[in-house]
Amino acid sequence: MENYIVEMLNITKEFPGIIANDNITLNLKKGEVHALLGENGAGKSTLVSVLFGLYQAEKGEIKKNGKEVKINNPNDANDLGIGMVHQHFKLVEIFTVLENIILGVEPNTLGFLQKTDARKKVMELSGKYGLKINPDALIEEISIGMQQRAEILKMLYRENEILIFDEPTAVLTPQEIKELLKIMRDLAQEGKSVLFITHKLNEIIEVADRCTVLRKGKYIGTVDIKDTTKEELSRMMVGRDISFNIEKKLTEVKEVVLSVKNVTVPSKLHKNNAVKNISFDVRGGEIVCLAGIDGNGQTEFISALTGLEKVSSGTIILGGKDITKSSIRKRSVSGMSHIPEDRHKHGLILDYSLEENLVLQRYWQPEFQNKGFIRFHAVRNYAECLIKKYDVRSGQGPITMARSMSGGNQQKAIIAREIDKDHEVLVAVQPTRGLDVGAVEYIHKQLISRRDCGKGVLLVSLELDEVMNVSDRILVMYEGEIVGELDPKKTTVQELGLYMSGAKRNTVKEIDNAE
Repeated sequence: MENYIVEMLNITKEFPGIIANDNITLNLKKGEVHALLGENGAGKSTLVSVLFGLYQAEKGEIKKNGKEVKINNPNDANDLGIGMVHQHFKLVEIFTVLENIILGVEPNTLGFLQKTDARKKVMELSGKYGLKINPDALIEEISIGMQQRAEILKMLYRENEILIFDEPTAVLTPQEIKELLKIMRDLAQEGKSVLFITHKLNEIIEVADRCTVLRKGKYIGTVDIKDTTKEELSRMMVGRDISFNIEKKLTEVKEVVLSVKNVTVPSKLHKNNAVKNISFDVRGGEIVCLAGIDGNGQTEFISALTGLEKVSSGTIILGGKDITKSSIRKRSVSGMSHIPEDRHKHGLILDYSLEENLVLQRYWQPEFQNKGFIRFHAVRNYAECLIKKYDVRSGQGPITMARSMSGGNQQKAIIAREIDKDHEVLVAVQPTRGLDVGAVEYIHKQLISRRDCGKGVLLVSLELDEVMNVSDRILVMYEGEIVGELDPKKTTVQELGLYMSGAKRNTVKEIDNAE
């Protein structure tokens, strides 16, 4: 009989209207990287939340080193050496990175906080594992990628021996992902046990020893990675064959629908500008991708483009109208849809129902209101239509609280709302973040269908495969400037990487002359 460090035996967890985990057994060996794979809403996050003490299972038991344990809350989990990096970060936004890492285990002398030794330990961990941070930066002012590093360091600081990573690579750059996968292997070789939730099959093949697959809350099977393939894993996950090739037909590029001219955006983190005098056009019938390593001005630019922040100079023209100083609603009404980077902060109102979130951009239209009163029947019918069309899974359908849905299904709800809305330009920031391969396949088809309908799509992505396969043109941002315009058919991932790292740059004029 195998000796497992953790055994989750016959776990059943229910929520209103849904059995999230239906009699699931998961066994974790000491010193292994064990992947947990499944569609959005398959029950992966719920299962590890039971292990971490965030939820209590109705049935089943948990054993550590062969002995049954009771995990009533995360403090119990930490006492047992179980740590977790959450899919949606558990950070206090007005605290610094260092304060968040040591929160709950603060070193003190006679009740006085002693940060010096804690800072030294955090920076040593940062250097050892390649997790570069600014310990004094406020969480609310740093990028999502940097917040992810803080979460990982928070777990390493506590010296946990069982490490749960819930979608840890969803917000990281390709370079950061490569580093993180190496960290996982190193941690396993040090004798720690890693439980790794991801939708990315390439990462599982690269880093995991074994993989357990869930589908619709049920256990499908556990396989040794050396004995399986990407195609077999995807079949186990979604119950059908998945196409990994993105098919795009040639389309006629139409007139300019979005024009950005000499736009500069100030930085909140330092005195320099985050975006420096950038200009480009997006035409109907094309997908333009803004690529770059996280933290090079993409977030600030999109905030200015969509009205969340103000530009310090320059103009933004949408459909021939100057929207530089327009409100967010005016931009929306003028033909801009926006799939935001942070679905919790800017995409959803978490304590509203799914149907209320689906009409956030349209509730004032005659279709959904009469003389200032919401037509709830029309809202319900519209929500049910979108839920079915975009396969948004939720325990109680339209009345489900957005907060209670899985991260992937929250993302699908935003995508449904924004794509269904009449628009000239779709601004899609990390649209497939946290989605399973079946959903990614579907979203890519939706983006391409927008392009084929003559709409303009501005895609912001950190996924190199997505950048190369979905885009018609690639604009590379580095330190707030556009340093290259590339044709995905004529460039390579290696060349794109050189532009993204700042090792290579050119201008649009240089490309035009070369052609």
